[in-house]
This record gives sequence, C-alpha cells and structure tokens, in this order.
Amino acid sequence: MVPAMLDSVSRFSDRVADYVRCRPSYPSGIVDLLQRECGLGANSTVADIGSGTGILTRLLLDSGASVYAVEPNAAMRAAAGQWLGAEPRFHSVTGAAEQTNLDSRSCDLVTAGQAFHWFDRARARAEFQRILRPPGWVALVWNERRTGGSPFLSGYEDILHRWGLDYEKVAATYPDPEALAPFFAPAALRSASFLNLQSLDLDGLRGRLLSASYAPRTPHPHYQPMIDDLERLFTHHQRDGRVELVYDCLLYYAPLL
Repeated sequence: MVPAMLDSVSRFSDRVADYVRCRPSYPSGIVDLLQRECGLGANSTVADIGSGTGILTRLLLDSGASVYAVEPNAAMRAAAGQWLGAEPRFHSVTGAAEQTNLDSRSCDLVTAGQAFHWFDRARARAEFQRILRPPGWVALVWNERRTGGSPFLSGYEDILHRWGLDYEKVAATYPDPEALAPFFAPAALRSASFLNLQSLDLDGLRGRLLSASYAPRTPHPHYQPMIDDLERLFTHHQRDGRVELVYDCLLYYAPLL
C-alpha cells in the first residue's frame, strides 16, 4: 500500500501541465485581507506550503513579500520555478508541511492554497509553530467549486461522481470551520469568502477536469467515457464557445498561538 503522504504528492505528477494551464487563481481580495488583518507587506516573509505550481505564491509575491514556496512534488516545483524563478523574492524549497526545511522563527505568515487537507495536521501545526515568529499568522485558502445552482454545474458534478476514481473520498477531506477550529485553538478562527469565476473553452474545461487528482487518465477505461460526457455537457451549455465554473474562495486564518 502506498503511504498516504506519498500518494498525496505523487498523484499530481502527471497533471502538472493541465494544472498550470487550467486551474483558477484566487481573488485579489485575499491579499487585501491578509494585508489589512495579518500584516502582509513588503517586509513580510511568507512560507507558502504545498505551493504546487505557484498560483497562490504569485499573488503573495505581488504583495511585495518574500515567499518561500515549499513543495514536495518535483514536477510541480519545477513548473513554479519556470514561471516565477526570475523573481528575486521567490525561493523554491524542497519540503513538506510536516518538514519544511526552513529555519526556526524565519516567517511572518504561513499560507496553504488548496493543499491543507493533505497535511498531517498535528505534525504540520508543530512545524508551523517552529518556523513562525510572533504573532505567527496562518492562512488557509480553498477554491470550493459550486456543485449545483445551474444545469451545467450540476452536470459537471455528476460526471465527477460517475467517472472519478476516488472523488467522494477526496471531497470528504476538505475541512469545514468546525473541523479547522481545533488546529488554531486557542485562537479564534476567522474566515472570509470571495466569489471566483472561471470562464473556459472546451480545451480549458477538459484540462481543468484532468488537473484533478481523482480524474482518470488514458488508458484507464473510465477516461474516454468521462471525456465524451464532458464534451456533450459543454456542447449543450456553452455560450459563445465558453462555460463558467463558479467557486466560493474560502479563506480561514488566525494566529497560531
């Protein structure tokens, strides 16, 4: 059996190109809030944990901060380096939430975009406490895709349930505020939500689906039926050659006392 941590890392290795092209970014309001409430700024040092291809890292760099992008997957780390490597405040680090390989008391803020549900929470909490200096803010971000509200969104969700390899299992790992509160205790958990829209043509929608860790890839027998269903869904609901995925971008944050 593949250890859970290794599986959470390796399952994205063959999805990097689709991830780079087709995953949504995060609303700029996230950075505005972190600047306003958590002291993010040009003098900040941020550890972006599970940084992947650098989607959240890019926004943090745009704030003027220095960012240590900590990522265990070599292919994703290389993609981030290719995109952001010319930025002098970008630092690529081979590491994980449980062992970042960063110095103690070296960071003002720890972030995780679309990654926290893969972490060993007890070990990650201890590691974050080690690398943070007071007041030691942690901010966790997810683009939570809406699974209904329109025939297209419901149809897309149906495809994932029909053909996804372990979609229900992965979806169940996404934490809610009640599950996150113990990680931050005794600090009170704060939260915010931002609307995030992603307009996609057929190639983009296909790539968005294939960037997900639970989507079968060729030559798996579920691959072609899934793609056929997706193309029919697109054809039926597209307007001017595009469809729209809708996300609620959720931000959870607090100091780690």
